[in-house]
Amino acid sequence: MNLRIGSRGSQLALWQAHHVAGLLREQGHSVEIEIIKTTGDRLQETSFAEVGSKGMFTKEIEEALADGRIDLAVHSLKDLPTELLEPFALAATPPRVDARDVFVSVHHAQLALLPRGARVGTSSQRRRAQLGALRPDVEAVEFRGNVDTRLRKLAEGQVDAILLAAAGLDRLGRTDWVRERLNPKDFCPAAGQGALGIETRKGDEAVIAALNFLDHADTRFAVTAERAALAALGGGCQVPIGIHCHPVFTENRSEGAAELWDEIFGVVASPETGAVARIVHRAPRTEGGDPAALGRVAAQMLIDAGARPLLAAGNRALREA
Repeated sequence: MNLRIGSRGSQLALWQAHHVAGLLREQGHSVEIEIIKTTGDRLQETSFAEVGSKGMFTKEIEEALADGRIDLAVHSLKDLPTELLEPFALAATPPRVDARDVFVSVHHAQLALLPRGARVGTSSQRRRAQLGALRPDVEAVEFRGNVDTRLRKLAEGQVDAILLAAAGLDRLGRTDWVRERLNPKDFCPAAGQGALGIETRKGDEAVIAALNFLDHADTRFAVTAERAALAALGGGCQVPIGIHCHPVFTENRSEGAAELWDEIFGVVASPETGAVARIVHRAPRTEGGDPAALGRVAAQMLIDAGARPLLAAGNRALREA
């Protein structure tokens, strides 16, 4: 069948769209790609904290999907709101790549080795808050733009380092200055980071069936847990929230076999005060296990760990914006 993919026009978004298009062509489909400019693309000089990030990179693409101008949209899943509008479905989540954040620098080998007063570029409130918790002696600098723009600014010496998602740099082959891949237990990624989300119209059964081969079970489980936790915490607010789930195998000594568990990290942090609520939780993967329930457990654990006042402060900031 002929399939029309909607995508943002950034280098990374187009890489992702062409990647999915290539996989679909291998299945015998003809594929076209339509570039759609989103609100987030138009507001390159405005911080996410000022305008809010919910739907910034998806609204216009979803409008094209609803109008029938495209058949599917390829998103970075972390950009997709946790609750899709009624006409839409998350049809496939292909295998996830490295979900970690990375420390990128020309001259410095590790985040811990940055000198006092160093300037670190990031557009993410989540990264800004966790940076403040780990290194309160360095300065976070608002840094928008595509990957090439941010790397150019780094090369020009506008900052000493930048924080980015590993997945984007890996996909574009721009890893020359990646110095450190940050452990999720210390620097928790965004929900869905490293994963793609393929969105369709909910009732478009032919397109959904054509995409079924792209859906990866472990990725679907992990990102469903992450997105459920984010939703339970009120992920549309300005409070920086990190959630990361991944499968782990543990040895069952009594039976001499490996057992599948899921480990989920969570953090709610304040970029203003550096206050952090942080949790890690493991649960055995049971047949027919509910990833959304795992995510809700993680969210409640974060509340119990002190996230509630941080969430309340974030909601107040949102109302006052």
